[in-house]
Amino acid sequence: MSRTALGKKSEWDKRVERAGDLAKRFAYANEILTFYREVLKLQHSIYAEISAQPVASAEAGTPLRERLNVDQVARYFPVLLALAEEKGPAKLAGEAREVRATSDDHQRQMLREFVAGDRRPHMFFARALLQPYAEFLAGRYPALPAGAGPSICPRCGARPQNAVLRPEGDGGKRFLLCSLCLTEWEFRRILCAVCGEEDYQKLPRYTAEEHNSVRVEACDTCHFYLKSIDMTIDGLAVPLVDEVASVPLDLWAAEHGYKKAEPNLMGF
Repeated sequence: MSRTALGKKSEWDKRVERAGDLAKRFAYANEILTFYREVLKLQHSIYAEISAQPVASAEAGTPLRERLNVDQVARYFPVLLALAEEKGPAKLAGEAREVRATSDDHQRQMLREFVAGDRRPHMFFARALLQPYAEFLAGRYPALPAGAGPSICPRCGARPQNAVLRPEGDGGKRFLLCSLCLTEWEFRRILCAVCGEEDYQKLPRYTAEEHNSVRVEACDTCHFYLKSIDMTIDGLAVPLVDEVASVPLDLWAAEHGYKKAEPNLMGF
């Protein structure tokens, strides 16, 4: 029996609710979080539909990305484009109008290129549609592909979106959260997730009072950063959403010459 059937909130319910709560709390992030909340609702619908369908069998060891059938999500493209045009930021709304002017075949090709690792413009649309599909597959096919490095998702090979510090004993254990399939995997606390720098003096941290459970984890060797959500400080945090809400930390990092290891779905 599912957690929803037992009366408990699903992970999708938590994400949608958290986006609404943080939109009310942080005026500067209200617009982007209100839009993100609607995107999460659409992703939930995609996840629910895919999880209710029979899944095609695949050979053992087939990489997760090769299991992503773009036809499973392509029909949601017009819905996502309409949502972006109506409620998205101006830049994204403009991109949605550009994509809407293309053919269905072109839109499917965008999805295929994203699956293959292409990171050209309009990545938001492909990532938004494929993320719930990839998350579903990651839960169903836990086998790890060969050759994945410690800083790369062991399920789909994507880069981490952010770090998560989860309570364990008297402290916390660090995990990385995949930017595509949302898998979490354990990762050393004092280690750059981009270049592997181990010298803590070259790994500065920064946080802000209004986001005391979120911090920038930067590296003075490669000059990349990611954000870490500390669940030992705020047990109600939803890492995927809290990372989007903490925009001031991204501004601080950019002002100090750091580049984000992987932009979030909203482009920050």
